[in-house]
Amino acid sequence: MADDDTRGEAPGSAGGVDCSTRRALNEQFARIAKATAHPARLELLDLLAQGERPVDALVRETGQPTSTVSTHLRVLRQARLVETRREGNQIHYRLAGDEVSCLLAALRAVAAANLAEVSEISRDFLEERDALEPVPAADLLERVRDGEVVLVDVRPATEYRSGHIPDAVSIPLEELEERISELPAGTDIVAYCRGPYCVLAAEAVAILRRKGRRACRMADGFPEWRLAGHPVAGAAP
Repeated sequence: MADDDTRGEAPGSAGGVDCSTRRALNEQFARIAKATAHPARLELLDLLAQGERPVDALVRETGQPTSTVSTHLRVLRQARLVETRREGNQIHYRLAGDEVSCLLAALRAVAAANLAEVSEISRDFLEERDALEPVPAADLLERVRDGEVVLVDVRPATEYRSGHIPDAVSIPLEELEERISELPAGTDIVAYCRGPYCVLAAEAVAILRRKGRRACRMADGFPEWRLAGHPVAGAAP
């Protein structure tokens, strides 16, 4: 006997949704999957999650030829994952919205849960540089409020200006050794950067510890902080 919930449905349908409709929707979903199915495009999205950038900045930071970067950006734009604006002769790119950052976070979470290689690479490049447990955002908020720690943003200054955690001090990684005296002695230092798989904060912690400072890194980066609804200073992307 047919189930009462499915009686009267047209052939080729399931749950009241026609197969052709499902196929059409899946084709659109697949556009996003195809657009993100390249490590270079994921790198571009990761950079744009920190803030808007012109093409020449993306070329410089990725080390890829302009033609290659432009091709990848065109794919991302066709999938509506990035948007542009013109300023003089320059085209500036930005993420199309917070949902793109959420997509990146979800992709990483699935990979971390299912691919042993992710854990191996993370251990080699992050955990060995940071023997202590990273600081969760919830704990960090309380410690900053209590004045127990100094928060240091070690991303490039342009990313800091695009948006940062309130009260964080901007000291890009390449300037850290020269500017370490700006950080108060005897106070714990928490460094943060672009995200959980970015090595900038871990390398900053290694430098600080070599100089005799008590330091650790934040578990996540600025994009995760912002998406969690924590307060943000500056013009966040």
